[in-house]
Amino acid sequence: MRYVLSLTVLLSLLWLGMSGVYKPLLFGLGAVSVAFVIWVSRRMDVVGVEHNPILYSWRLPVYWLWLLWEIVKSNIEVARAALLPRRLVRPRVVRVPTTLASAVGKVTYANSVTLTPGTVTLLLEEDYLEVHALLESSAASLASGEMERMVDWLEKHG
Repeated sequence: MRYVLSLTVLLSLLWLGMSGVYKPLLFGLGAVSVAFVIWVSRRMDVVGVEHNPILYSWRLPVYWLWLLWEIVKSNIEVARAALLPRRLVRPRVVRVPTTLASAVGKVTYANSVTLTPGTVTLLLEEDYLEVHALLESSAASLASGEMERMVDWLEKHG
């Protein structure tokens, strides 16, 4: 029950913060929207210890800022490659091992890879990701394991 409550509080605050208009109609629509999302989440059985949004606390905004910076750097690299394709573009499919334990962590990792320009997660398996990398530097970055370490750090609860 506390997970449902924490999700309700988080969604309500998000709704209030993003709407910026505080009128009775919007409060009502917000409440209905939050209730609907909670109901769907319960039906899908995605509210629980592993999916508790409060567990990420201050780590989530830090991770988002880190990921945003990675996206900016990758955008610059891909733009350079578009201007000098013969020298930089070396597309390949790479298998990236992962030791992340939770399903949420693996999906976060796969989605983060896909959000980063120049890489697309093709397949997510139990112990690896299959990724199409446009640039050699993108493949090397994945091999370094930095993104996996950041997702692992994000999931640490204590």
